[in-house]
Amino acid sequence: MDFSNSDRLQTLSGTSRLAGVMGWPVAHSKSPRLQGYWLAKYGIDGTYMPLPVAPENFASAVKSLRDLGFAGVNVTIPHKQAVFDVCDELSDRAQRIGAVNTVTFADDGKILGDNTDGFGFIENLRQNAPEIDFTRGPAIVLGAGGACRAIIVSLLDENCPEIRLLNRTKARADALADEIKDPRITVVEWDRIDHCLEDAALLVNTTSLGMVRQPPLEIDLAGLAKQAIVTDIVYAPLKTGLLAQAEGRGNSVVDGLGMLLHQARPGFHRWFGIDPVVTPELRDFVLGTSQE
Repeated sequence: MDFSNSDRLQTLSGTSRLAGVMGWPVAHSKSPRLQGYWLAKYGIDGTYMPLPVAPENFASAVKSLRDLGFAGVNVTIPHKQAVFDVCDELSDRAQRIGAVNTVTFADDGKILGDNTDGFGFIENLRQNAPEIDFTRGPAIVLGAGGACRAIIVSLLDENCPEIRLLNRTKARADALADEIKDPRITVVEWDRIDHCLEDAALLVNTTSLGMVRQPPLEIDLAGLAKQAIVTDIVYAPLKTGLLAQAEGRGNSVVDGLGMLLHQARPGFHRWFGIDPVVTPELRDFVLGTSQE
């Protein structure tokens, strides 16, 4: 084996910072590639690894990682709810969203839980639609899952004046609105979307409709104002049918990859001490389209 090119040889020191992503399964996660890019870019002595952990072993695994000196971990499906019982302290936004995706092991041994999905959503829009003004008008949000909850909370924090929430199963949208308990949320019947487009400033799809191997999102944007911004949290494909339709009629569109990239920033900052930058080069690298 040729070790002459030392630049390609990764080694860790006794002071290396350790982090990773816990899931079951976890091989599909783009987080190791994303965080690994930043570690190399900033020349940090550390590593970020995939950590496949079965649900029955999750609590003990989290505590073991803390005891082994890890700086923290991201948590993905199916652990985002179970991690609540393991954390000693939760951020305000994690409590309001009802899920944790970022765990930090504090110097005093406490396990701290946070949720950065809403942060990633807002920062993605700010970077890729810099003209956005969250206070300008109503936001239409499609879906009622975990990501939807994080997005609604983040929009409320940005002083969005009204959120019109639609889900194919209306009962789930009603339940979500009841849990968040904010008068700015109005639940609308799924088949009434045409009647609430005209004055909307933002349209957000948080459902899996339009994703690879999923049914299309069948929606007619004819009544949407041309000034409205349209975003989809799906990033496979990058340009969904919704975004293609919106772009074709002149609306600003934002794909979902940036939400993934930006939501990783707070954890990286806490674990490795640098607030990383989301760049076009990073997007290409995470998608696997760059020359490595």
